[in-house]
Amino acid sequence: MKRTLLVSLFSSVAFSTALAQQQPQFSHYGFNGMFLNPAYAGIKGQGEITALGRSQYFGYDATFDTGGSPQTYMLTASLPVAAIGGGLGIGVYRDRIAQLTTTNVQLSYSKHLKVGEGRLGIGIQGVFNNIYQGTYRPIDKDDVKVPQEGADRKLDAGVGVWYESDKLYAGLSVNNLLRSDYQFNSQVAGGKTAEYINENHAYLTAGYNIEASSSVVVTPTVLMKMVLPGKFGDNNKFNFKNNSYEAGVRATFNDRFWGGIGYRYDESFTALGGLSFSKDNAMRVGLAYDLIAFNQDARALSSFEIMLSYRLPKPGLAVRPAIRTPRYSF
Repeated sequence: MKRTLLVSLFSSVAFSTALAQQQPQFSHYGFNGMFLNPAYAGIKGQGEITALGRSQYFGYDATFDTGGSPQTYMLTASLPVAAIGGGLGIGVYRDRIAQLTTTNVQLSYSKHLKVGEGRLGIGIQGVFNNIYQGTYRPIDKDDVKVPQEGADRKLDAGVGVWYESDKLYAGLSVNNLLRSDYQFNSQVAGGKTAEYINENHAYLTAGYNIEASSSVVVTPTVLMKMVLPGKFGDNNKFNFKNNSYEAGVRATFNDRFWGGIGYRYDESFTALGGLSFSKDNAMRVGLAYDLIAFNQDARALSSFEIMLSYRLPKPGLAVRPAIRTPRYSF
């Protein structure tokens, strides 16, 4: 489920039934629940703002065209809102891969329910996508499926559930529910319209906090990314060949410093680290480095990622509770 580098082969890959991952991936997925799942909105009981920048396959050059390295920039924010019994979230990202640029805006609502020692979020999401095509050189001069400087924009939707407690979190989500069909002007005047279908994507993720000592917390994490091509009911809709798997573990010291390692199946190993500072360690800065260890053809050997986030203070009580004493009980 690797992101296909759409350069000279774009016309034969992007406009057919796409089995490749069409959405950006992040090595900081353990800090990035708002991107993965609309039910995450406000589930931690405090607001969060997270910014991420990623350069994937850094320095890759397609030999005769530049821009083979995918670039992604993202900003998310979420906030618990007691008046609506849940939380609200927003996410914006811009993703460029070769000549294809996607601008995505997500608005999310999560309903929170008390379940055991934690809370369960049930989320819905509205999505706006704008996809822009650049300039391509067709192999066949009169190929009507090669786009020409076109753009299309569509609305879409997503749903998810997320459970959060002091020790455990787990979430499952599905987006691009409408499988929107994007259409673009052809290179050939009067030719048919080139098409691009945003397939359904699903994310299954989990993590568990283990108190190794009074000052160290160890957190194993997992993430499964699924591409679900075709319509629901198709025989090949749920095909495990289109899945990608990630696993990792990080250690957090005094709720201030962390470091960890990860593995992305059949692609890379990841090292990440960061620190928290400011009052209540509200500000966080993280760095991640991916070493591409498998399937190195048409890839550079490194990917880089930087994260900056801020946790808002937890909301206080609107009305101070009454202080009761036995003095006036008689």
